[in-house]
Parts: sequence; structure tokens; C-alpha cells
Amino acid sequence: MNTLDTSIIISTYNSTKWLEKVLYGYNNQTYRMFEIVIADDGSTQETKELLDRMQKEVFYPIVHVWHEDNGFQKSQILNKAIVKCSTPYIIMSDGDCIPRKDFVEQHVKYREEGYFLSGGYFMLPMNISEKITKEDIYSEACFDVHWLKKNGLKASFKNNKLTSGGLKASLLNAVTPTNASWNGHNASGWKDDIVTVNGFDERMQYGGQDRELGERLVNLGIKSKQIRYNAVVIHLDHPRGYKNEASIAKNQAIRKTTRDEKKKQTDFGIVKK
Repeated sequence: MNTLDTSIIISTYNSTKWLEKVLYGYNNQTYRMFEIVIADDGSTQETKELLDRMQKEVFYPIVHVWHEDNGFQKSQILNKAIVKCSTPYIIMSDGDCIPRKDFVEQHVKYREEGYFLSGGYFMLPMNISEKITKEDIYSEACFDVHWLKKNGLKASFKNNKLTSGGLKASLLNAVTPTNASWNGHNASGWKDDIVTVNGFDERMQYGGQDRELGERLVNLGIKSKQIRYNAVVIHLDHPRGYKNEASIAKNQAIRKTTRDEKKKQTDFGIVKK
């Protein structure tokens, strides 16, 4: 038995159809020394049943961290999931992001003490999201631009995310105007660093709570590395019923304080001050 050295936190809420596809993506990984920790923000029994069934089918252990549904409390459930991670390194992604087969391998390859890694995602429209089968995931067809175009994907510079490897990926990472921020859908760092900044700020609901965690890591002296063209996930479409302006405004004010006061820790995180 290989020793596990990586924990992957996947956040989910009542989205079993998408979560199943994501779990098949992790079953297709070239790097296999990881556990999956599901951060479940109050889903019904259907999610637990899916995880019980998938555990019989996949090679990796699944840890299901659940709390009761109390509205959008992603920061709270992520903190509970962080505590449950049994390895020194944590990758975070979402239950609507299917990883390419080298996704975990890329995070492991580029991880380094004193850094966190910032990946990107490739958004798919609903019609293609629904078409993707288990076979399309295992064969990697759903990461193939020709297959996606055949199924209605439009031409775009963003398609480079799916066709970049090696040198091209390094060049695009170097020139991208996007900040190497902590992204909830595709980022990774050392558990010790995440615990040192006290995890996510649980006052924050939808909008930027992942970025704020990254800002505290930077205040702590952790640098960020851009790997958006190396570590690829495709993002399945879904409605965002939880998106609201009041929550976003509140979070922006918290982030401003974090930056202005160079805060390294939140008082509203894993440990309540």
C-alpha cells in the first residue's frame, strides 16, 4: 500500500450528477497517493448514497465531511474538511470540476515549501456538461478540443488551456495577466500553512472567501505560483442560486481589512478566537 501524501478537498451541495463525473476524473489520475475529502455543505442522503457506491468503484479512500444545511456555509464545511485531512498537502477543488488525468501529478510536481499553487478552470456550457459520460472522462475525450468543438464548443483563446503542455504551459503561465490567487476550484498548499492562518473566515459566504484565505497566506510570507495551464479542470455548468450582492459586498469589506491590516490570521476560522 502506497503511503498517502496528498488530500483533495472537494466541496459539494446536492449535485450528485456532477459529483459522480468528478469522482471518475480522480479515478483516472496518473498520481494515486491521495485521499478525497468531501466537504458537503448539507446535502441530502442522495450524496451519501453516491459516495458509498463510488467507494466500491474507485481506488482512493473517500472521507465524507457533512454538516446540516444552514444556507451557503461553504467556509464552515471547508474548515471542517481541512481538519479531517490526514496528509501534509491539500489540493482544493469543487464538485463541478472534472480533473484531467495529470491534475494531481501537476500539483505534486510543482509543490514547494513556502509556496501555494494557483490553477485555473475551463468552463463548459450546459449542453456539453450534460453530454459527458464516464467513458468520455476515462478516454479523456472531454479534454479534447476537437471532441468539444464537435459537441458545440466555440473557438476561443481560452481553448489553449486544454492544449498546453510543457513549454507552452510554462510560457502561458508566465504571461497570463491573471493573478496567482488562491482559487476554490483549483489551488493547493501545505496543511500547516493553511492551519497557521486559521483556515477560511466563516463570516464569509458566497464571493471571494478563497481569495481572502490566499491573501492571509501571502501576508504570512507564503508566495504563490501560477499553474493554470498545467493543472487543468473542466468546469461543468450550473445555476448559482446562492449568489447575492450583499454577501459579495460584505466579503469585499473583510478582504479590504485583511489587506490593509496585513492580517495573517482570522479570528473566525478553524479555531474561534
